[in-house]
Amino acid sequence: MIELFHRRYSFPKILTFGFLIIILIGTLLLSLPISIRPGETPDFMTALFTSTSATCVTGLTLVPTATHWSLFGQVVIAMLMEVGGLGFMTFAVMMSLLIRSRMRMSTRLLTQEALNLEHLSQFNVVYLIIRLSLIIQVVGMVFLWFDFKNRYGWLKGIWFSIFHAISAFCNAGFDLTGNSLEDYVQDPYLLTVMAMLIIAGSFGFLVWQDLLLFHKRRCLSLHTQLVLRTGAVLFVLSVIIYTITEHNLTQFSNHLTFGQRVFNTIFMSITPRTAGLTTFPYTKLSAAGISFTIILMFIGGAPGSTAGGIKTTTIGLLVIQSLATLRGQRDTTFAHRRFTDENIFRALTLMVVALAFLLISILILVETQALPKHDSLAYVTFEATAAFGTTGISLGITPSLNFAGKLVIMALMFVGRVGIYTVMYSIFNAHPKQRDYHYPKESVLIG
Repeated sequence: MIELFHRRYSFPKILTFGFLIIILIGTLLLSLPISIRPGETPDFMTALFTSTSATCVTGLTLVPTATHWSLFGQVVIAMLMEVGGLGFMTFAVMMSLLIRSRMRMSTRLLTQEALNLEHLSQFNVVYLIIRLSLIIQVVGMVFLWFDFKNRYGWLKGIWFSIFHAISAFCNAGFDLTGNSLEDYVQDPYLLTVMAMLIIAGSFGFLVWQDLLLFHKRRCLSLHTQLVLRTGAVLFVLSVIIYTITEHNLTQFSNHLTFGQRVFNTIFMSITPRTAGLTTFPYTKLSAAGISFTIILMFIGGAPGSTAGGIKTTTIGLLVIQSLATLRGQRDTTFAHRRFTDENIFRALTLMVVALAFLLISILILVETQALPKHDSLAYVTFEATAAFGTTGISLGITPSLNFAGKLVIMALMFVGRVGIYTVMYSIFNAHPKQRDYHYPKESVLIG
């Protein structure tokens, strides 16, 4: 099947169409009467929006997941989160393994494209993704069940554990409580398990492969070092800034101890990086806190992970490149290695295209939506960035969007998950032609 499609379509187009097909299947399933609770009205747009949000592991919703969707509907959402988080090509490989079928070269190349692998020698990471993701989620389910069973009983506790383990690991942001994790603000055990699942999903599987094989190789790749160091800097910076801007959460609740406020500040520093699970309503954040959250959502997690955004390697590389330029250095170096020119050009292009796409979307939303008179631009910017970064944190305007607004948010979620380059290549049908000549060089004034 993939061989047939590849004869007519490029790999980026197949990836784009693949996600669209999954969204369509999810929409049809969620449109069935069995997917909604008695008394709720079926609505195609709600089903489409929810399917897009789940497949793109975002978490923005038009209706409460806990009260609108039946058990069948919630199972469909969980399956869409899993497929969207790990990538549908991972499941294609899984099926090939189950039936012990030898994969064609086109399938391997498509999987390489889908998982951001540089070359086919890294293809073994697919097997790691399958094993590691299952192990992490099962372990997370078990630890969550110890907490949920005391709150909801055995059976309901099992389903809550399964759903929230998938949601956290896939950085999807969906919940069955109706208010995310606000009821667990004084439960450090559950928040710790959720935080570990979020971090595990946002690391990226190439990073996991490097870490697990470190005892053999005794070294880490440049990619892994950049991901870990950039992530560590962002985390420490987030804790410091949120502690200052939100006054260690004293403005949220006076019922929390100092230790609980510190713990929730740490959790708050993790979740904006595309996880979307929150312990406090973000409408209570200060203007500075909201602004910084927008930046974190735009950056996102690591490439090849379940996270969205422009990715930590992009921002890390651009910061290093900027510092090198300001110092008058010709080469961009990190960890005793030089970045390739292609890396730098792709990062710059990704940043420019992502900002342009986001700004155009914000302009359309501001023009077409009925918005709060107070801080309307901040609300729209936050919601649009949450969609593009597949974060799912909301200031509450998503359910009130009109038809045009829902389309814009769905487009942002789709591009944020599938990837700027994949979508752009599939639209413009990019097939670079090598010229046998070069134009003369000439400089322009910059700055």
